[in-house]
Amino acid sequence: MQSSIENRKFLAPAKLNIRLKVTGVRPDGYHELVSIMVPVGLFDRLDLALTRPNGITLSCKGFSVPDDKENLVFRAASQFFSQTGLNHGISIKLTKNIPVSAGLGGGSSDAACVLMALNEMCANPLSSKALAEIAVGLGADVPFFLHGRPCLAEGIGEILNPIENWPKFWYVIITPDFNVSTSWVYRNLKLKLTSGEYLFIIKRLEEKPVKLCDILENDLESVTASHFPIIYHIKRSLMESGAEGALMSGSGPSVFGIFASENQALKAKKALICQDLGNIYVVEGLNYKDR
Repeated sequence: MQSSIENRKFLAPAKLNIRLKVTGVRPDGYHELVSIMVPVGLFDRLDLALTRPNGITLSCKGFSVPDDKENLVFRAASQFFSQTGLNHGISIKLTKNIPVSAGLGGGSSDAACVLMALNEMCANPLSSKALAEIAVGLGADVPFFLHGRPCLAEGIGEILNPIENWPKFWYVIITPDFNVSTSWVYRNLKLKLTSGEYLFIIKRLEEKPVKLCDILENDLESVTASHFPIIYHIKRSLMESGAEGALMSGSGPSVFGIFASENQALKAKKALICQDLGNIYVVEGLNYKDR
């Protein structure tokens, strides 16, 4: 019989790519990039209970995801116990509120959340460096979610530099009712690689105020939107509803608009909801202190 040692609730945020530029391709096929990534207040919920005997059990509700070893959450827990050798098991109840395969990083966020939660619940047996090493082995976006704040990402996304004083924005996210495979998008990417991108971003971030129109760009958008033109339609609709800028996040299909206030974002949602574009979320940008 399984007995619970401790039961805790954790929230795993979604992310948006404010900018994503591909800068190279590695021999192993992974693409190198430079990206501005920000966490936002759309959360999956994870209820965790340390258990005896050993073993990992996972149940899921909300958006449909695997409840076995195919889920990054399961793999994250497995890697944690493998690295620490602790004589515990874990029961995980995952509530998926973040759309799946939508460019919002929900699976990666869940995995990072489990790593940090288990480390905290087990009295921090792993260093931050050790957690980061596990994270990058799970997926390129997972290390970002260990930081929980706006970051400038390099490499495949594992080299992270926190962005100080990122402006406080509200975002309207629209997720159409279809999924996009990140691997498919990268396989179909045919662009000239960007150079000098890191310095370009640093200069733009030093401007006060930050000019978003000079930053918003996503090299993956043309690939996804060429097959799903609704991406461009959603961008136009967001701009017509008062967004300061609009962009597809990650490999899509989610598109976000940036707003200066919650009131402006809620007004935009009200205007957009009748267009039947997909699920619409109004969320606040997060920093590490908000978590």
